[in-house]
Amino acid sequence: MSAQALAGALADERRRAVFAAIVLGAGDLPAVASRTGLSARDAATAVRRLTDVGVLTDDGAGLRVDGERLRDFARDGGPPSPAPAANPRETILRTFLRDGTLTRLPAQRGRRRVLLEHITDRSFEPGVRYPERAVDDALRRWCEGGEADHVSLRRYLIDDLLLTREHGVYWRP
Repeated sequence: MSAQALAGALADERRRAVFAAIVLGAGDLPAVASRTGLSARDAATAVRRLTDVGVLTDDGAGLRVDGERLRDFARDGGPPSPAPAANPRETILRTFLRDGTLTRLPAQRGRRRVLLEHITDRSFEPGVRYPERAVDDALRRWCEGGEADHVSLRRYLIDDLLLTREHGVYWRP
């Protein structure tokens, strides 16, 4: 992280609000959005930008300020060592899944595909035939408490050829 990148990341008012909310204990996107008054999308964008420059981290227990990196930066008077490269797939899953629940569906097709593949792998066995009710039940569990619904999720799985349907019976090809 360079001084310019850090200054740029914190120059935006929304990102400063998100940073402050996390410093004050907001540990996930819904809490950040609630405390800042930002939309879920704006909060997620700000968190992603702050994570990309190394100011924030998500250690699995929730979002937090990477104090060690900031201390290194302050102590050295310059940029700390670069943050380890994040696995893009894991970043997408952390962004859109909380405690095994889908918070929302990504608008970008590539991100959505990563998420749909994850859901398919964990919900359906290849070659096994499922009645529509069983598919709906499996997908409802992913959608409980989130912004997505199981019908949209099922449609995306069919459209992306992750599930095949014929006469009300579904299977993973």
